[in-house]
Amino acid sequence: MLVQDFLQISADRYPEKTALVCSGQRLTYAQVEAKANRLANVLRERGVRRGDRIAIYLNNSMENVVAMFGVLKAGGVFVAVSRAMKVDKLIYILNNCQATALVADARGLAPDVGNRLLDEAGSVRTIVTCGDKAWSSSNHDSRWADFAEIQATASAQPPPRVNIDLDLACLIYTSGTTGESKGVMCDHSNLIFVTDSIVTYLKNTDADVVLNVLPMAFSYGLYQLMAMFRVGGTLVLEESFAFPAAILQKMAQERVTGFAAVPTIYSILLGMDLRSVDLSALRYLTNAAAGLPIEHVKRLRQTLPGVDLYLMHGLTEVARTMYLPPDQTDRRPGSSGIAMPGTELWIQDEEGRRLGAGEIGELVVRGRHVMRGYWNDPELTAQKFRSGSLPGERLCLTGDLFRMDEEGYFYFVSRKDDIIKSRGEKIAPREVENVLYAIRGVQDAAVIGVPDAMLGQTVKAFVVAPGANLTEAAVISHCKAHLEEIKVPRQVEFRNELPKTGSGKVRRIDLR
Repeated sequence: MLVQDFLQISADRYPEKTALVCSGQRLTYAQVEAKANRLANVLRERGVRRGDRIAIYLNNSMENVVAMFGVLKAGGVFVAVSRAMKVDKLIYILNNCQATALVADARGLAPDVGNRLLDEAGSVRTIVTCGDKAWSSSNHDSRWADFAEIQATASAQPPPRVNIDLDLACLIYTSGTTGESKGVMCDHSNLIFVTDSIVTYLKNTDADVVLNVLPMAFSYGLYQLMAMFRVGGTLVLEESFAFPAAILQKMAQERVTGFAAVPTIYSILLGMDLRSVDLSALRYLTNAAAGLPIEHVKRLRQTLPGVDLYLMHGLTEVARTMYLPPDQTDRRPGSSGIAMPGTELWIQDEEGRRLGAGEIGELVVRGRHVMRGYWNDPELTAQKFRSGSLPGERLCLTGDLFRMDEEGYFYFVSRKDDIIKSRGEKIAPREVENVLYAIRGVQDAAVIGVPDAMLGQTVKAFVVAPGANLTEAAVISHCKAHLEEIKVPRQVEFRNELPKTGSGKVRRIDLR
């Protein structure tokens, strides 16, 4: 099986069923299939061959969905690039992966930008523009093509099948919380395994309607699409969460059954009157990318008691590692759960010795979802991906510190790089942040270690609390009542927002 079969099989089974709702459009599976075939045929006519990388520089949109499947049908590898990315970074990625084509929003490619891409990214031979074609259509350079014209003129017949499941399906560039972005290589079998495991524990069926506001350039957003097309459900795709009230109305209007979000989005939702909206069709919520504070979990459970809440942990190199079954949410506050179906997890120390309950060590992942490594970076690949006990098997060392309880449930402690060392003791930022989130009015929070001549490091807190009239003294006083003295922030800085990656993780490197 190949990833594009998710679309083709659903189109065969449910040709007239609504597959995608986006920007006022409602497309059936048959329509999405035809659009993807048209794009694939033109890409092949323009020289795209098996294994070629094609970058997609689009917001969440119909064109983005079509481009992903069209690239796969052409035998290529789609490279998911955030539309928020600046041109310099886009050029870096195009050159890093030697992309032969680019599918992009015409609004982001004014003539000077487009020509610069062609000049500075020498591997790019074709740019397909989506949206406004006022300037691109007047450009007679044969390297340009228009998405709308392709859909009006190209063949909708499926192109020849050229891949096997060991071929790469996509490159997902990491969000870069610790430095330069790296292209994670995902083959077809990786994506298929992850998708099947996710739909298993979420109990997805063709009756599901999932609303996605997360960028599909990141794995959490991407798998909302994959899951729905795998089971023949409906994806309601929104560009962002910029207008929360409108998103809630859309959820009610489309009878949404599943919604994926990150802590920042849940912070906003919890400040709204959710009971005023008809969410009676909602079956489940999911959280990933960053841990959902315990206080948020409690409030969501109180506000939407009949909705299952799935807390998950993952990283781009494996997509997902674990999930917490909803019936364990109240019993195990703070837990990230158990291994996702078909995978194995354990915690080990720096010498590779497996650790038992209560001990803190690095999370190691074993399973078919362990990706192929980093594009064109064998040295970094060797650091993150290690040989397993079976010949040819690979494990992923996550860089995340966890502990495990007696029943095998995992609890996130910290990123290895984020541990704060003060007076010889190790402080996990998550523990302090959970206390900060319990303060009324705190919408977002993060802590880091700052240098101290006497203690090595002390804790500094960054707090987003619009309209709460909090003071540094009040925050510190609250922390003193709930934390040991060494973990209490010495400094508190109030901000309008925290620096985040596109997938919703706090960029502590920027706070430092």
